[in-house]
Amino acid sequence: MSLFKVFGSSQRLEIIHELTDGPMYVSELTEAVGMDGKTAAHHLTVLEDADLVEHYRRGNRKYFRLIKRVRFEASPPPERSFVLQAASEEASDRPAAEKAGETSKGTAASATEGSTGRR
Repeated sequence: MSLFKVFGSSQRLEIIHELTDGPMYVSELTEAVGMDGKTAAHHLTVLEDADLVEHYRRGNRKYFRLIKRVRFEASPPPERSFVLQAASEEASDRPAAEKAGETSKGTAASATEGSTGRR
């Protein structure tokens, strides 16, 4: 799915916004964005498939975290540019406490994806 489609949902943008504060477990996340579990699960699956978030388990809780830096920029003439980008974050940037004792699914891609620029 293209970044345009992934970011075309205000609900997915709300999830990304919440995850900028750090990992959240599913029920905490659904409450924060005000959606039911089934809807949140769908949007989280889309975000995982786009390699923007990943999940890990701690005990019985399933946590999600943002794994790419997301950037959107649009400028009118004379600059006339458009950038929609999701760039990988290095695993070493995550605090050691988050890494300890987790089982993760999903990986961060090593290249920048979805960048478009016009001049």
